[in-house]
Amino acid sequence: MARTKKVGITGRFGPRYGRKAKRTVKTIEENMKKKHTCPQCSRPAVKRVSSGIWKCRKCDSVFTGGAYLPSTPMGRTASRNIKRIVGGL
Repeated sequence: MARTKKVGITGRFGPRYGRKAKRTVKTIEENMKKKHTCPQCSRPAVKRVSSGIWKCRKCDSVFTGGAYLPSTPMGRTASRNIKRIVGGL
């Protein structure tokens, strides 16, 4: 199956589903499949195991996160608030 430079990973859909939907899927899947940094060892070795489960290939740390990214904006806000509350005690 040939994929062109323009459609990339969404070349598997062919002419179906429209340009906007395929472009959205392309950005989500490309961000999901790249290597992310590990919160334990700070190496770019985190890959997605399944929906919301992420694993570092270097230190074998398994943790939960977002469905498509290891850390979501809401998760970052929650951890910031927890650090603020715990730091004030």
